[in-house]
Formats: sequence, C-alpha cells, structure tokens
Amino acid sequence: MRSPIFLSFALSVLLNAAARTEASDPQTLADRIDHHINERLRAEGVSPAAIVADETFLRRVTLDLAGRIPTTTERTNFLSQKEDEANSQVRRRGLVEKLIHSPDYAYHTRNQLDILLLLRSEHNATWREYLLEATNENRGWDQMFREIFQPEDTLSGDVRPVSYLKKQLNDLDALTNGASVKWLGVNIACAKCHDHPLVDDWTQDHYYGMTSFFKRTFRTKKGFLSERFEGLPKYTDIYGDEQQPGLMFLTGQKVDIPPLEIDEPALKKLQEAIKKSEQDDKSDPPPRPDFRPRSEFVELALRDEKNRFFAKNLVNRTWARLFGRGLVHPLDQLHSQNPASHPELLEELASGVVESGYDVRHLTQAIVLSKAYARAGNDTETQACPPDLFAVSVPRPLAPRQLSLSLRIAGQNPVKLQEKSDPDSWSVEREKLEKGSEAIAKKLLIPNDGFQIPVTEALWFSNNLSLQNDLLRPSNDRLVGYLKKLEADDEVVSAAFASVLSRTPDAAEKSAIQQYFAERGDRREEALKQVVWALLATPEFRFNH
Repeated sequence: MRSPIFLSFALSVLLNAAARTEASDPQTLADRIDHHINERLRAEGVSPAAIVADETFLRRVTLDLAGRIPTTTERTNFLSQKEDEANSQVRRRGLVEKLIHSPDYAYHTRNQLDILLLLRSEHNATWREYLLEATNENRGWDQMFREIFQPEDTLSGDVRPVSYLKKQLNDLDALTNGASVKWLGVNIACAKCHDHPLVDDWTQDHYYGMTSFFKRTFRTKKGFLSERFEGLPKYTDIYGDEQQPGLMFLTGQKVDIPPLEIDEPALKKLQEAIKKSEQDDKSDPPPRPDFRPRSEFVELALRDEKNRFFAKNLVNRTWARLFGRGLVHPLDQLHSQNPASHPELLEELASGVVESGYDVRHLTQAIVLSKAYARAGNDTETQACPPDLFAVSVPRPLAPRQLSLSLRIAGQNPVKLQEKSDPDSWSVEREKLEKGSEAIAKKLLIPNDGFQIPVTEALWFSNNLSLQNDLLRPSNDRLVGYLKKLEADDEVVSAAFASVLSRTPDAAEKSAIQQYFAERGDRREEALKQVVWALLATPEFRFNH
C-alpha cells in the first residue's frame, strides 16, 4: 500500500498539472507587473528610463533566458523583421517565446539552480543531470522541492536529488539555514544564540524549531537517505533554562509528534541497525519511521497560505535574477520589518505562481515581457533614483557559465555557428558548449551584491595564453579566421562587434579601430587578434545591461 505522503504527492502533481494548463497569458501578467511598477513611479514623481533598442533587448534577454550571448545569425534574423513599434513588440514576444522553450533555457536554468542550491560546490554529474531533466520537463518548483527534500518518497524513487541534503548532513546548522534561506527567503541564523536582536519575528524557538525538522535525517553508507525514530534539539536560553520547542515552522505553527510506540529493547535494536547502516556499506537500510519530520517541513512550507514564504521566495529570487535586485532586498530578509518595495506586486505574483502550479518558466516569461524589464540604463535623469523603484536597468555581472559560454560563442566563426542553428543541430552544439565551458567556469567567482571584477580574474585572463590561443586562433572555425577573409576594414569592425558585443559599432569606434588597422598594416592578423581580445575583455562583455 502506498503511504499517505506518497499519495499526497501524487495528488499534488495531478492538481498542479491541471492548474498549469489554465495559467494566465504571460503578457497579461507582464501588464500587471507594469501597472504596479508604474503606479509607484507616478506616486514618487519619477519618469522611468526609455525602452531599450532591439539589439540591446536581444542581448539582454538571450543572456537571461539562454545563458549566453546571441549568435550573429540570431541577431540578423531578429533585426531583419519589421521595425514599426507594433511589430517590434510582437517580435519581442516571439523571441521570448522561442528562447524560453529552447534547450538553452533548460541548460541555463539548470546552471542557475546549481549555483543557488549548492553554490556549484562541486561538479556533481548526477545532481546536474537531475536538474537538467527537471528544467527540461518544466517541473513545478513545489515538485522539485518535494523531490529534493523527500527523494525517498517521490513517485520515481530517484536518488539523484539526495545530493542536496547529502552535502549538508554533517552540519545541522548549514542544513537548517540552507533550507530557510534558499527555499523560504528567511535567514534565522542570528536567532541561534538568542532571539534575533533586530527582527522581532525570529526567536530561538524559531531557529531550533526549524532544526528539529532535520535533526533525525541521516544517510546510510550505501547512500540511502532516512530518518531516525527519535531525537530533537534542545537549547539553553539567556536565563539558563533548557528549552525544546519541538517541530515549529517559521510561521509559529507546531507539529504534534506522535508517541513512539516501541519498547526499549526494540528501540535499542533499531538504533544499532541505524548505526550499522551508517558504517557498513553492505548493511541493508534500516526500517524507516512512519512519522518523518522532514516530510512535515515540506508540507508546512507548501500549506503556508498566510505568509507564503515559499512562493514569495521563488518570486523574489526570480525577480532579482532578472533585475539585479529583489522586490524584497536582501533576498534572505523576508520578514515584517523589511517590507517589499512593491507589496501588492509581490502578493499578486506569489498568488499567480501558486495558481500556475509553481511554474517558473511562466513567471520568468511574464517578467521579461514587462516594460519594466526592458528599461534602458545610464539615463542621467533616472540614475539617482532609489534602486527599488526599478526605473532604470542596472548592469548585472554574468554568472560563471554565462561568461564562459559567451566567450565560446563569441570566439567562433559566425558562419560555422550558422550551420548549426537548426533546432536538432543546436541542441547537440549546446551540449558541447556546456562541456567545453566547464574549465573556464570553474575559474570564475560567483557574483554577489556589489560585485566588481576581481584582480585575480583580470590577471587570469591577461596571463592565460592557453585561453587566448584557443579563442584567438586564426583557424577557419574561429572568429579571427573569419575576419581575416574580409577585405574591407569597415566590414571587419562591424562583424567583430556583432559577434562579440551583439551590436553595431558607433562612428567613433569604427574610426579608432580602422586607424589601428592602418597603423599595423604589416601585422594585420595580430591586429585582428588584439581587437577581438579587447572587445572580449571589456566590461560591456562581462556584464548584462
């Protein structure tokens, strides 16, 4: 007989699938986003920046949805369509639709989740395979939450999600904080030793109540995940009294723990079996208790209809990834004393994401279709505006994979890439690019708030002859080799800018580079390499803007 948890999970999958088929049109949700953003701008008396030009939008949205810069073929195809305002909106919607249902979107989302959940702490092939499969299928975020925290209870019995818990099982604090911060948007670490000194919402009971959900979890030597039959954390408060809050969620809701109806000899036997399974890889997995606190944590998080930490955190992190800042900022400070910049918008998006079956793709599509997402940057009238108004775009550093993939694409012969542009060929090419970008990505830091290019990265790029030789080879499959065959300097400059920066050079840039070529007429190949390398090394290439 199936367990109640298994049946509950199966039912939720079916209900979510039905809800997602009735999800609202992304453009309708995008319009609601603009309504809320514009309403506050009007209240503040602020005029937002203009909407970006098509080639800027193309690069921005391709980096955000595909995790790479656009190819010159994609750029040509997009810009060659009709240019009147109405058709511009239509083709942008078409571009977003194409990208978000492409293999690139699944790969990029997988890479972003690897950073969010495990900080890309190791190249775990099975974990990344699981994430790619889930993003390809567009599984609901709630379903992935269940699979990752209850891998032994999911429909497929897939053991790959165990990697998430396995990495943190030896550190109960890290496991608790990871669950709270990454999945619920709440950092309660400061409440471990005393009630939070700055946030009234969080007490020691909240902290130890959360650790109670994970205290019993363990991993056998064979790699199976299970839970013990007993054990809850205790703490000593500031008055010296011992406390044990039991299973308590962030909302203050507690779970009654059923009595353990096992006599002392039977319990001792179970404890010995568990200990043996942890030490001996030939030992069979011990029995699992019917009551499992970790499963209760999942259910409480998903049933929370008042605070909706789970849904709001998903919205907030998705928003921050696409805007460079969350509606609630910092991202791990979702509490009553740190209100959202646009509370009604956050509530509406959280409701929408629940109704859609936690459809991350639908939410992402709606956000990038909004006019707020398409704002320009560097507008002198709006630069001084508070960042939480979202009146102007802010440059966002590329994640390690975004940068390494973009370097690979920029350095290739655009004609050769065009030959691989049909869907079947590109799917194969993307997989090759993923594997080829791994070595570079490992060398790059994961950007954080206030990111600036570190000296170590600049020195690594400047002194890495292997990387330079690879990207700047004058062979037929590289950009430099392609540029060598172009006769007119004007054509060379335009092709280099299109391949690397995805835009048309201005008159001053053309003039400066043409003069550089003229001064190095006897070393043209070397001059071509220097120009390409200079473009690749610009902050413009390093950031999404």
